[in-house]
Amino acid sequence: MALPSLVDGAVGWLWTLVLFALPGLVAALLWSPFLISARFRALFRALPPRGRLVPSYVGIALALSIPYLAGLLLTVGLVDSAGPGWSEGFIDTALFGGIAVAFVAPVLAVVGLPRLGVDWDPTGYGPSTWTLLVAAGLWYAVVAAVPLVALAIGMALPGGY
Repeated sequence: MALPSLVDGAVGWLWTLVLFALPGLVAALLWSPFLISARFRALFRALPPRGRLVPSYVGIALALSIPYLAGLLLTVGLVDSAGPGWSEGFIDTALFGGIAVAFVAPVLAVVGLPRLGVDWDPTGYGPSTWTLLVAAGLWYAVVAAVPLVALAIGMALPGGY
């Protein structure tokens, strides 16, 4: 009799994991055109597990979704759903998550990783590297922000949700 409740608990945890991973996985799929760039691929090959593109790429895509998930959870958990609170919280999440992904992540990749001994750019971290990473970050931010902005608009409409 304990087995059904154990299975129910495991299924519940699996669904929770899927719901948390889904935004990052969708973003990874929509972010994949940047993999055309050898420099972008070199970044992910230099990260653990070293030399393996797909696990690093998916791991980073999932990690970049954390600011969005945290903002969503904080908004739902801390803000009163009456009035424009959730709508404003979702817009703020899209904005601040976008800043983290589009501007902080490239700085970490270009400045932080080489200082940690991860030399990944064969071209020397010049303006073209910065342009590539900021463009990739902006694209990821847009992909992640679209559902949040749509949700915010829906919440702001008369009748809310």
